[in-house]
Order: sequence, then structure tokens, then C-alpha cells
Amino acid sequence: MVPAAVQHEKPREDYELLARVAAGNQGALSELIARHGRGLRVFAARYLGNAGDAEDVVQEVFVTIWKQAARFDPARGRASTWLYRITANRCIDQRRRRALRTFIGLDDVRDEVASQEPGAEATTAARQELAIVRDGLSRLPERQRMAVLLRAVGDLDIAAIAEVMGGSAGSAEQLLVRGRRALRDHLRDHLAMAAEGLERKSS
Repeated sequence: MVPAAVQHEKPREDYELLARVAAGNQGALSELIARHGRGLRVFAARYLGNAGDAEDVVQEVFVTIWKQAARFDPARGRASTWLYRITANRCIDQRRRRALRTFIGLDDVRDEVASQEPGAEATTAARQELAIVRDGLSRLPERQRMAVLLRAVGDLDIAAIAEVMGGSAGSAEQLLVRGRRALRDHLRDHLAMAAEGLERKSS
């Protein structure tokens, strides 16, 4: 007899996993963490400029998902959009908490984002450009930075970005256009300065 073919279970959609989480299934939560945890951490780290704060934020996000998964309505949007909206809100809260701690004097932020300065440990042109772009991201206005990161890291379309940020599709598109232009200008200016420095050394 020929053995029956092994039937591989089809991966569950995010909304299905959220429904299982709402029913108390910890395995479904683990699947969501495995699927989206890294992306959410990268988004939060780029937005906040601090990997430790990002880790705290993402832990809070998944605690929130565990408690509030039943609130997700698939008729109102994608599950991934809902996850990034929660993360964006937690990032904003974290920035406010950090600002308060700094104002009061409870935080020493002198070493924050030191490793992301342009040229720090950049041994190739590609790594140097990445460092400059990261520096440029940290200089963007808050909403432009969030829109750019939601697009670049979260891979959300304009409609989803607008939903996460609580604005219109037109305003989200404008934030992306301005953010991208500012990053291009920042990169161009730094590369031009680097080229001038090389010319002076060679002359």
C-alpha cells in the first residue's frame, strides 16, 4: 500500500490567531510573537532610538494583545495594522515617560543612541549610509518619522498608515513624501561633506 500523503496544516491567518488568543490560547500568542515580534521591535527601536526601550514597549504590546485580543474586529482592518497601531501608541507613551524622567533628572541620556551616529563603526560605504539614514530618522519630526517607519519597517500601505496614525490617507502620503525628501537631503549633504573632506586630504 502507498502511504497516504502527509497533510501539512495551513498557517493560520493573523485574525485567526487573535481569535484564539482571545479564547486564552497561549500557543496562538506565541505564534503572533514569532511572526511579528521582530518587526515590531525594529519599528519601536528606530522610532525611539533605544533598543532597551523598544524591548519594553513590545513586551507591553503583547501583554495588551493577550488581554484585549477580543477587541480586534477583522471587518475594520488588517490584524497587522492593529498590532502596529498598538505599538505606535505605546511608543508615544514611552517617549512621554522618558521625557518626564529626563526633565525630573531621573535619566542619564548622554549615552543614548551614541552607536547610531553617522560613521561610528561604519567600515563600508553601505554601512556608513545606513548610519547616516538612521541619524536622519532621529532628526525627522515625530509624525514624519512614524509614517516612514510604518512604511519601511511595517510594510504598511498608505491607508493602513493613516489608520494607525489616526489621520487621512492624504495626510499620511504627505508625511511620507516630506520624510523621504528630508532623508534624501540629509544623506546627500553628508555624502557631499565626506567627498569634500577626501578632496582636502588628497590636495
